[in-house]
Amino acid sequence: MTIEETFAKLLDLARSLDAEQRRAAEEGFSEEELALFDLLLMPEISKVDRERVKQASRGLLASIQKLIAPLERWTEKEQTQAEVETFILDKLFAELPTPPFTVQDKQNVAKKVYQHIWQQSANPQGTLAA
Repeated sequence: MTIEETFAKLLDLARSLDAEQRRAAEEGFSEEELALFDLLLMPEISKVDRERVKQASRGLLASIQKLIAPLERWTEKEQTQAEVETFILDKLFAELPTPPFTVQDKQNVAKKVYQHIWQQSANPQGTLAA
């Protein structure tokens, strides 16, 4: 394949992506990682902290997927719901930078992430559906 052919194929691919897919590709994320990143990101954050949030969102998704994979219908059971919620909170407390994130920020973000993960898992078409 020539360089011109390769470049033409890349242009076609770029044109076929919607805005969110393009943004995910630019950030180096899957769409689900981008969704978590958006939930975690604070406005006016430093570049260093933004990178830490980026890494946290990537690691968080992989960890959550590993946790919920063996859990049968976890969205229907209070004990497993609590386990997943606590896991998310613990993970975010360990990985999000303090400052700029306060304890309250981390708790609020953890709730949003849990709700997102629960919805994705409970929805049969969701990316995390069991």
